Amino acid sequence: MQDLSHKHICSLNPMHKSTPQSATTFVYQAKLAKILCNVCLTWCKRVTNHDLTIKIDKPSKENHYTCKIDLTNTQCWGKKGLKSFDIVEGTRVDIFWDFRQAKFSTSSSSSSSPEPCSDYYVALVHDNEAVLLLGDLKNDAYKRTRSRPCLDEATLLHKKENVCGKRLFCTKAMLKYGDKIRGEHDIVIENSLSGPGDPEMWISVEGTVVIRVMNLNWRFRGNETIMVNSVPLEIFWDVHDWLFSSPKTGHGIGLFIFKLGTLEQEANSNVITDFDSRYFCCNGSKHDHVDSPKSTSEFCHFLYAWKVE
Repeated sequence: MQDLSHKHICSLNPMHKSTPQSATTFVYQAKLAKILCNVCLTWCKRVTNHDLTIKIDKPSKENHYTCKIDLTNTQCWGKKGLKSFDIVEGTRVDIFWDFRQAKFSTSSSSSSSPEPCSDYYVALVHDNEAVLLLGDLKNDAYKRTRSRPCLDEATLLHKKENVCGKRLFCTKAMLKYGDKIRGEHDIVIENSLSGPGDPEMWISVEGTVVIRVMNLNWRFRGNETIMVNSVPLEIFWDVHDWLFSSPKTGHGIGLFIFKLGTLEQEANSNVITDFDSRYFCCNGSKHDHVDSPKSTSEFCHFLYAWKVE
């Protein structure tokens, strides 16, 4: 397994900036004009701005289209819009959005999500079909776009998230069962890195501690398989920089990966598997490529935990 130093982890994270930011990226695969395209949506919130960036790439990487929506616009007309582009010559694709009534988390925690929690929609429409539709105002979206649900809807490949905190890092891990997302699971990562005792880390799912890592100085990298609703869930972690980064190297970043496992892996849960060679890859940053992983069973949730003081 390659060393995930601060420099390496930053190279892995496409949302990395010199200053931590709250950001969440969803990567989908969608069929537009009979072409499989990668659709990347990044919600990003900083001190001075809050935006959604939608990037659509063709597999050949010959060209791409980017649409950036400013969510800090105070004008009502600026929170509802439409942008169009040609995926191929003569083939139009439209992006509709409405954030006029969007509600966001009111939590004062630095780990609050930059995504809206309700009363909004974002729709990617091609040939009168909503290829990708996000948000809870689906009926409003269909009415405005004059579209219908797509039989060949976009497939979610993976989710990547930046979370900032001191001792607590909270997220809602999305897991795929078959081809469908069966809800989200509340996950809290807590650490105790200072004090008279050895550094420790706890990972809780739905309020229950499922993993306790003692002697974190020696177990800063590892993985375990737990059961969630009778389904095995693999959790990988690398928190080397929480413990050993210095002020000169910047903020300590921990990397966590959540993916569905197998029952066989539960018996050997403390052994690093071949998963590392595919996802902990610094040279080429495989999990940064929007076309990987391709299999729905390979869906992963990547969490970058920025430890700030």
